[in-house]
Amino acid sequence: MALTESYMLPLETKAPDFSLPNVIDGKFKSLNEIKGLKGTLIIFMCNHCPYVIHLLNGILNTSKDFKKKGINTIAISSNSIKTHPQDGPEEMEIFAKNNSFSFPYLFDETQEVAKNYQAACTPDFYLFDKNLELYYRGRFDSSRPGNNLPVTGEDIHKAAELMLLKLSYNQKQYPSMGCNIKWND
Repeated sequence: MALTESYMLPLETKAPDFSLPNVIDGKFKSLNEIKGLKGTLIIFMCNHCPYVIHLLNGILNTSKDFKKKGINTIAISSNSIKTHPQDGPEEMEIFAKNNSFSFPYLFDETQEVAKNYQAACTPDFYLFDKNLELYYRGRFDSSRPGNNLPVTGEDIHKAAELMLLKLSYNQKQYPSMGCNIKWND
């Protein structure tokens, strides 16, 4: 596990389109068909990362809260299954069902989507507005495994509140931090 920070894709970047298989129902989903009416939270994550596992309950609760506000959540796993078979579609499906995911969990086998988003770590968070323009990218909150800070989702929730009010986010956006994405050779 190599601790990695997100690259911080430039704000206002238009969300790159994609169509990926959803391991929960086996159907391909495009960004346009699963985006939210008022915003879309895209999370690059995987099954085994201790940073993802540390934040998982917070992510699940945030997704439900955001859904009520018109913000859909989309999770994408881009890890190489050659080196990390535990992050493959079959294990993703089990992980999603065991944790009652209420959002799509997509598999990016070619890793093209992760590259298009400049995703670097798991978890890596991207909050897009209703026009699919990047409003926030960075950390969920300041909690990390072992630092004894509670998981609050403070950073992502503050960003969503301001986005829904159509206000500028003038506060510093801190990079997300976690395991590096496991790239194919």
